Amino acid sequence: MTTHFITAEIDLQETPTELQKAIEAELKKQGEPLRWAVTSVDTEQEKATVEAVVTTANPE
Repeated sequence: MTTHFITAEIDLQETPTELQKAIEAELKKQGEPLRWAVTSVDTEQEKATVEAVVTTANPE
């Protein structure tokens, strides 16, 4: 298992619940999220920046 620090840009959603689902879906593309945080929000561009630590399985 390997851990990675990643940054992702997510479109803002209508509700906090929808935003959380969008963040988790984007992070799962990179691996299994261990933790994540919204670190900034650009209201003009309607984007949230998310920093996360994800794990990926090592190939056998």
